Amino acid sequence: MTKPEDHLSVRERGCLDGHFLIAMPNMADERFQRSVVFICAHSDDGAMGFIINRPQDMCFSELISKLDLQNADRARSIGRASGDAVDFPVLSGGPVDTGRGFVLHSDDYHSQSTMPVSDELCLTATVDILRAINEGRGPERGIMLLGYAGWSPGQLEEEMAANSWLSCPANDDIVFDAYTDDKYERVLKMMGVQPAMLSMQAGRA
Repeated sequence: MTKPEDHLSVRERGCLDGHFLIAMPNMADERFQRSVVFICAHSDDGAMGFIINRPQDMCFSELISKLDLQNADRARSIGRASGDAVDFPVLSGGPVDTGRGFVLHSDDYHSQSTMPVSDELCLTATVDILRAINEGRGPERGIMLLGYAGWSPGQLEEEMAANSWLSCPANDDIVFDAYTDDKYERVLKMMGVQPAMLSMQAGRA
């Protein structure tokens, strides 16, 4: 499976770039049941993205402490537009490379390793951004993700043909919203879909 950097290097944007994938009730892979995935890259080489509604049992200040970065008590929230100096949850981004951290964030922060994923969003996967956030120099908005979701060439297309996923253009406010409990339902509502109707459709032969 290719790495995120391979997908996000110089490339043409695919048709699902910057879209949400919403797991259908008949999703066979339990790792993705009731998941909302933000797709960062989609091409003939495959696809990659992040689950944005699976919180980890860890907050940002704890992560900073584990990484032995200085001034852990100054950790700031980039998961809320208000910018209040409080922790934001660390999310499980997917089943691939779960020991690696990524920050999906607004485009007001850039480093040598920052890669654009849409007109408004960027991805940075180095410790420098964590230090910048901790010191109040980070992006205005963002989420921390451990691991990612990846698909080999043609795999995602096959899953969508099997009615495992719905898709729609992503909404940045939902991406960055730290409250994950009802994010699945909110994305469906944004699409004009009732979860009960979705279950009925998935149950048809």
